[in-house]
Amino acid sequence: MTSKSYVPPNHMKNLRACMVCAYLTTGSNFRRHGCPNCEFLEMQGSDEAHVNDCTSAVYEGVIFLQNPVDSWVAKWQRLDGYVPGTYAVKVSGILGEEQLAACEAAGVRYIPRDGSEQEELGEE
Repeated sequence: MTSKSYVPPNHMKNLRACMVCAYLTTGSNFRRHGCPNCEFLEMQGSDEAHVNDCTSAVYEGVIFLQNPVDSWVAKWQRLDGYVPGTYAVKVSGILGEEQLAACEAAGVRYIPRDGSEQEELGEE
C-alpha cells in the first residue's frame, strides 16, 4: 500500500512546492488530493492553472519530515504542526491576490518561503 503523498523516483523532476507551507508533491497530486496543510487554497479537484498559482516548480533543498512536533528542523523551517511528508527548504514565487485573500480568510499569516520577508525585516 502506498501513501497518497508518495512520489515515484521517476516523477521527482515534476515536483511542485506549495508557496504557503512548502509541501512538495507533483502537480497532479495537488489536483487530486490538495495540499494537506493548506486546504483553504482549495487545490483538490481544481484545474492546473489554479494549482500553478498556489505552487512553484522553483525551490531549493528537500526535507523529509517524519515527526514535525519533535523536530528542530521543523521548528527552524516553520513546519511544526504540519503533516509528515516532503518539504522544500526555500520556495520561489509570488502568491496571487486570490490566494493571499484565502490565507487571510483562513486566519493564516502568509510568510514567503523564499526568505524575502526576513531580508526586508533586516533592512529596517
